[in-house]
Amino acid sequence: MDVKYLQQNPDKVRRNNEKRFKDIDIDETLALVDEQLEIIKEVEVLRAAANDIASSIPNVSNDEKSELIAKGKELKEQVKEKEESLGSIERRLNDLLSTFPNILKDDVPEGADETSNIIERTVGTPPVFDFPVKDHIEIGEALGLIDTERATKTSGARFAFLTGDAVLLEFALIQYTLSILTSEGFTPVIPPHMVSTKAMSAMGYLQRGGEEEIYHLKNDDLVLIGTSEQALGPMYMDEILDPADLPIRLAGFSPCYRREAGSYGRDVKGILRVHQFDKIEMFSFTDPDESDKEHSFLLSMQERLMEGLELPYRVVKLAAGDTGSPSARTWDIETWIPSQDQYRETHSTSNTTDYQTRRLQTRIRRDGKNEFAHALNGTAFAIGRILIALLENNQQADGSVLIPEPLRPFMGGRDRIQAN
Repeated sequence: MDVKYLQQNPDKVRRNNEKRFKDIDIDETLALVDEQLEIIKEVEVLRAAANDIASSIPNVSNDEKSELIAKGKELKEQVKEKEESLGSIERRLNDLLSTFPNILKDDVPEGADETSNIIERTVGTPPVFDFPVKDHIEIGEALGLIDTERATKTSGARFAFLTGDAVLLEFALIQYTLSILTSEGFTPVIPPHMVSTKAMSAMGYLQRGGEEEIYHLKNDDLVLIGTSEQALGPMYMDEILDPADLPIRLAGFSPCYRREAGSYGRDVKGILRVHQFDKIEMFSFTDPDESDKEHSFLLSMQERLMEGLELPYRVVKLAAGDTGSPSARTWDIETWIPSQDQYRETHSTSNTTDYQTRRLQTRIRRDGKNEFAHALNGTAFAIGRILIALLENNQQADGSVLIPEPLRPFMGGRDRIQAN
């Protein structure tokens, strides 16, 4: 949270926290800011006095020197005590400021949870089958695509082997996606799969219980990324970007590692909710004045990718209470899953404005001044969930699965996956 913004807009920040159902003591935060500034002034006065004494010592008698030296030492001790108090205050202040969520955009609907989310549009029609619908595990096992039983032996629950045509289908999805994204100016990136806790914290993923969702390699002070966004943002940490180079658009491909600590008993079957999956993530750095436009662009890219595969989906704007702390606005795309007779989240895109770039110190220089760039992210495809949607929506009565036309060139021209 920008201290100056908080001082100038305490009521707006308080209302924002209420919308998000965040209980953060704004009065304590502002009091600490005042106390910090007061001690800084006191330290400056003490240092000035100490400097005056030091500069006058050569010009006085020996008797006066002893007195001035003693006074100088006393002032230095006072400075030391004040600086220790200042350090304690600043640590507490930084801890509080790090818990403040981003300021929501005005168009974000109010509401405590997903029940208040707004469905903006529905695209495509869910398929109607004249045969018993199979879920992705039944299809995957019958066609030799998914093996969770052996994965449980090797790794435990919430893991899977993808085999055979499932692997080819994944790489077809990757090729299809990157061919479209690169045509729109995205640079493909394979990021490190581990980042420092400093970088992860700057991205806003270690606050308020976030550390429970990550795999922490404590001996090395590294964490496994839960999305390539967590590595793509820090890629430009401590840099000043040229406005002429914006937007910077990145397409990161990586495995994603998640503990799923809060999901006990949910989606335990199959590959919908697993500890490891692959994903292509879009990430943009923009001029602050252009971030809303870029956010709409990222959503349009998600829809373009989905429409190419002819999967039924809907666009959902998240309510305030369902929006993550780093985000000022989030849209989800939910895709139709026939075996569950419902739409499930497969994509998300968020405008984090300067929430992450402020922590990362990623700036742009404009009109002789530095200001924070804006950062945005959006799922291109979370491979596992899209495999589920493809297998289930395209299943046929004979047990085969139709391959969407845009993926066929990457699968040897075949139009379907079928049992050998």
